[in-house]
Amino acid sequence: MPEHLTKESFKSKIFDWEKNAEWKYEGDLPAIIDFYADWCGPCKMIAPVLEDLSKKYEGKMHIYKINTEEEPELSGLFEIQSIPTLFFIPMDGEPRVAMGALPRRDLEKAITDVLKVG
Repeated sequence: MPEHLTKESFKSKIFDWEKNAEWKYEGDLPAIIDFYADWCGPCKMIAPVLEDLSKKYEGKMHIYKINTEEEPELSGLFEIQSIPTLFFIPMDGEPRVAMGALPRRDLEKAITDVLKVG
């Protein structure tokens, strides 16, 4: 089940921008962050796919969700302008960003190629 992040849990699990000027992932496994809103149709389409992938890759990666309406500071920090926006966060290197409700095969390709999770 994807975990919902708040500003505080984001700072401890993903990135503490108040302590680090440069990107430094705080997590223990690669991750996907889904920036969404409850009223967003494409967000609702991708939600069950992300839920299924969180079960499939349990223990290998994390899937997080951030409600853009409840966490406007996080949305602003990452300049989220359309939803859903997905961040693919590998253990090393910069996050990659994808916008829109990606098909399952594209999500699985990004999990393999970007996150190096098999």
